[in-house]
Amino acid sequence: MSEDQKRPPEAVDTETLDAGSEESEALEEAAVADNREPDAETRIAELEGEVLGLKDQVLRAHAEMENVRKRAAKEAADARIYAVEKFAADLLSVSDNLARALAALPDEERDVLTEAGQNLLGGIEMTQKELHTVLARHGVTAVDAEPGATFDPNHHQAVSQIPSDHPAGSIAENFQSGWKIGERTLRAAMVAVSAGKMN
Repeated sequence: MSEDQKRPPEAVDTETLDAGSEESEALEEAAVADNREPDAETRIAELEGEVLGLKDQVLRAHAEMENVRKRAAKEAADARIYAVEKFAADLLSVSDNLARALAALPDEERDVLTEAGQNLLGGIEMTQKELHTVLARHGVTAVDAEPGATFDPNHHQAVSQIPSDHPAGSIAENFQSGWKIGERTLRAAMVAVSAGKMN
């Protein structure tokens, strides 16, 4: 047996081995740390950001739904108010004819009418009154166009300007009654506008 074979094996340095294994474990932990999820604070911040974004989306969706609901309610209300607009406009000629019939008989001649004539006149007046009541029930009302009333281009149509005892710019005379439905003008009143008193 040779001298090398007879020589006992050298003692292994356990401290060196332990240090090497600790170093490799540290390297493994560092590698794992590089690949793991972000720390808790970062994750919480991310989740809070997502919550805020979702909350904003929910609030926007809620506001949009509220706007849609209000628009639908307004459209339904307008539909109820203005549904009879065309029909009411057609009835205005009936009102005009009744007014003309009543205006054709001067006040001084009404007293000399026979009983039948008085009844006829009363019937026409009642019919006109009932027509105006029915129109008012559906939101159709007469435009104020009495002489002296303020001229409003939204409700009055000026066909002439004449001198009168009424202030300049006010209504001097009403030629045809005007009507409105809700806030809309159904038919503008045809009026003469006062130019003031003549000198």
